[in-house]
Amino acid sequence: MAGVAEGTSAVHGADEPVIATQDLQVGFNRRAFVREVNLDVRSGEKVALLGANGAGKTTTLMALAGLVAPLGGTVMWLGRATSGLLHQRSKHGLGFVPAERSIFSRMTVADNIRVGRCAVDDVLRHFPELEKRLTVSAGSMSGGEQQMLSLGRALARKPRLLIIDELSLGLAPVVIDRLYRAINEAAREGTGVLFVEQHVEKALSLADRAYVLARGRIVMAGTAAAVSARSTEIEEVYLGGRTQVDEASEAHG
Repeated sequence: MAGVAEGTSAVHGADEPVIATQDLQVGFNRRAFVREVNLDVRSGEKVALLGANGAGKTTTLMALAGLVAPLGGTVMWLGRATSGLLHQRSKHGLGFVPAERSIFSRMTVADNIRVGRCAVDDVLRHFPELEKRLTVSAGSMSGGEQQMLSLGRALARKPRLLIIDELSLGLAPVVIDRLYRAINEAAREGTGVLFVEQHVEKALSLADRAYVLARGRIVMAGTAAAVSARSTEIEEVYLGGRTQVDEASEAHG
């Protein structure tokens, strides 16, 4: 796999990003919808990608996961350029939880875990609540339990980086808090996390840093506290008012 295998080299430093982009451009039919995006995520760091619907968040995540080839720019994995597909990047420590719950609804929970090449006990370590549900079909569970299954299966593989798209969509606050606790635990163990979340305040309560996208470009970047302090500007972004790149003074260097 071009780039990724070399990127697992021991020369990668602990303070270097697990994943980074350089002037990333992504789109479809040769038309770029995401332009000049520069972002990075380090080990143990939780980074939120915020923006209104249609801002380019999911498109960006798809490029980082290897589901869409960039039209320009570079995706760096462990310090080296990569062009590998999702299944190749997964072998080298990338986990991906899409917005659509990635479960096999007719299979039991236990079989869903095994299909994901995970040990059941490793998933239960993150979500012991699923133990009494192992023999039921995954499709019969609540939305929150299904998301626990999707996230638990990804975490069980001990990824170096976990990319999550709209984890909390349609879920009750108590369930979201439970999922966020699992993400916090994984980050403490060294997993880097890049996540998309529509609820800005909720996202910033979890994140260490955040990037804000508008019309396919990063218009704000900084620590979660710095971005949170600019709530009025974020509201303008969500209403489609800002396009000029503007990094917060406390942006991660």
